[in-house]
Amino acid sequence: MEDKGPVISIKFSPDQQVLAIQRSKTSVEFVNFLGEMDPLEYSQSCKGKNTVILGFVWTHTNEIVFVTDHGVELYQVVPEKRVLKLLKSLSYTVNWYVFCPQSSLMLLSLSALGNQMQPLHFRPATINKLTKLEIELPVVPKAPKLCLLERDVTLAVLYGQPSVVVLRHHPRGVSSPGAEVVVYTVHKMLSAKRSHVLRLDMGGRFAVNVVDNLIVVHHQASKTSMLFDVNMKGESDGCVTYHQPVAAPRPIKPFSLRLPVAAAQVLSEPAYISCELYSPNWVVFQPNIVIDAKLGCLWYVELNLKPLIGLIPDKCLLVDFLMQRKNSKPVLMQVLQDILAPTDHNRSHLVAIAELFDHLNDVYRNYLEVEMMSQMGTPATSSLGMTPPKVAAPSQQKAQVVIDQADMYTNVFSRFADCRREDGDNGSSKFVVWVLLEYIRSLTDYQIPVQHYIHELLINSLVHHRAYYQLHQLLQYHVVSDSKPLACLLLSLENLYPAAHQLALDMLKRLGTANEEIIEVLLSKQQILPALRFVRSTGAIDQVSARKFLEAAKSAGDTTVFYAVFKFFEQRNLRVKGTAAFSKGEHCDIYVKHFQELFTETNANQEI
Repeated sequence: MEDKGPVISIKFSPDQQVLAIQRSKTSVEFVNFLGEMDPLEYSQSCKGKNTVILGFVWTHTNEIVFVTDHGVELYQVVPEKRVLKLLKSLSYTVNWYVFCPQSSLMLLSLSALGNQMQPLHFRPATINKLTKLEIELPVVPKAPKLCLLERDVTLAVLYGQPSVVVLRHHPRGVSSPGAEVVVYTVHKMLSAKRSHVLRLDMGGRFAVNVVDNLIVVHHQASKTSMLFDVNMKGESDGCVTYHQPVAAPRPIKPFSLRLPVAAAQVLSEPAYISCELYSPNWVVFQPNIVIDAKLGCLWYVELNLKPLIGLIPDKCLLVDFLMQRKNSKPVLMQVLQDILAPTDHNRSHLVAIAELFDHLNDVYRNYLEVEMMSQMGTPATSSLGMTPPKVAAPSQQKAQVVIDQADMYTNVFSRFADCRREDGDNGSSKFVVWVLLEYIRSLTDYQIPVQHYIHELLINSLVHHRAYYQLHQLLQYHVVSDSKPLACLLLSLENLYPAAHQLALDMLKRLGTANEEIIEVLLSKQQILPALRFVRSTGAIDQVSARKFLEAAKSAGDTTVFYAVFKFFEQRNLRVKGTAAFSKGEHCDIYVKHFQELFTETNANQEI
């Protein structure tokens, strides 16, 4: 670019097709980048002779707003014609402003004290005025002066809600409670109300970032940062919730900057230099940017979840916290595995596990309701055909991560059960059964259908523990839900527990959709006549395959049974088709021949 003087501010349009450059307090220049840089600049001056531009922001692809000390001016940029068109302007006496591109929300500081705020919401070619907001000041000075500064106010989006985050410094004194952060939540782009207070319990210089819906408060004097989650439980007075940090204040991870070889040689410094954390040269931008003005470096503040496992001792609190974070599932799995690992299972530990399952399944149920509502277009609870569970809900916010039954089975329970079996300890086996039963109890309390593989793992654990009586009780009282896969599993356990065969048949009968499977099971056990009686009870005798029964009767080697089955189907043929003969399509010729061989020879012997 041609040097036309110092640059006050420079910003690309959202599509990076137009560059806006402010070099003076009264106008902004524009350069087009439609394919390549246009050598011709065009400019726009603000309205009014004595008006000063405080700054400008791109609100949409071809829309820009000038914020002046006399108000705001919204322009449409027409790059092809190299002109700007005024769309709308509002008159205010403005001290300073902050803008949030995620919500297209702007906050103007008005009045002598600066705590009268005018929120504006920008939509294409439109400015919507929200209800004015008055920020409470700890102490109001006798002589009016600007008390609330731009650096103490942040616009953010927390869990999808536009929010105003205000840093309040209490006056120094013996009984000073320290600084605090007040969060005002914007409701339906109409008004902002005080909703949360974050207690910092220290004074000095602070800076605020927002990372993964967390408010990160950096404290320069202690060189530490605090994490606050407005979605976590706190002390509430009915209107405002008061929060402590989710973990003890901790410093940002140290960082070393690699210098170019040439620079290191000239400066006689090592190739790596340690960057000063919480430096006075730091400038913080939203949502998660830190710039060191002296070093000329820019960083993104990111969240490392693994260390938090050891920093949040309350495991339910830890799990609730992790479920609200992006990409936290691997860390959550590790937490759940660790919780089930201890060998000393006292009562408090077991109660904590049960409560943990409720926290997981509360979020899981909310997720299922939303999914069903989106698929069926009806209210979630009526879609499930159930009333909401009576269990206290730890969280009503939509979580970033949901731990479902497949996650628990694959990553937690299967590994957990395998490790306990290897231990060979009777107490360990009982603990596996207890944990699985407690998880099933939690799913049932939240009215979530239990998947068959969870029941299958429970049954296998009981069999491994040789707890056949308990297995029989669970099945008899329907603690374990009926399903075809579970019935097949029970059939496979017959050699270990003979009663499992009848339990499997009873389960298939209760399902009402497994008649074919019941017939196959009975025939495989050569219970041919009971199989015929079952077919008759279902009313499907005219549809059943005669060949299947004749083959089973022939294989059994009992001529009496074969005779009875053959005559049974001859009578069916006579009733249905008017003839005792089998049709060609039934492929029963081999059994007709076998019948003739058996009973013609028998008749001949009787005659002799």
